[in-house]
Amino acid sequence: MNAATASSVSSAPSLETWRIIAVAAVIVSVIAYAVLSGVWVSTEAGWYQSLTKPIWQPPPWVFGVIWPYNFIVLAAVGSLIAWRAPPGKVAVLLSFLVVSIALALTWAYLFYVPHALGAAALALTSAAVATIPIVVVAFQQSWVWGTLLMPYQIWVALAASVSWGYVSLAT
Repeated sequence: MNAATASSVSSAPSLETWRIIAVAAVIVSVIAYAVLSGVWVSTEAGWYQSLTKPIWQPPPWVFGVIWPYNFIVLAAVGSLIAWRAPPGKVAVLLSFLVVSIALALTWAYLFYVPHALGAAALALTSAAVATIPIVVVAFQQSWVWGTLLMPYQIWVALAASVSWGYVSLAT
């Protein structure tokens, strides 16, 4: 090993340091998701209240139950995966977590700000698809972790379906 190689090897973060960074990235991403999802979402707006709701849209109280569960489980399971899974699986988790969050936030913006219902539905459908690898990685690590994430996967898919319902009712 020459001096340049030895220097680059010794300056690389340890696996433990890398895992701490990955856990922090999961937690920061989920907190950002929880905070930013409320930026554009407003059920008090007259526009939203005036929309005809799809008949399969869950009642309002369900949102108050499922979202705290989703955020807590995403942070907990994501952190466990980041801490225990092989680095390649952690990279998959982090990549798809960030992409799915960005797509879900894009839905919130498109739906509530310019009221671009079709584009919003497409963004949320993409978010639902992007959560699949997260659930797969969770199941690969532990059936319990995968099972804990299933309500989130189902919720995002249901939300995408409801979003397409809004598109259908608006045309």
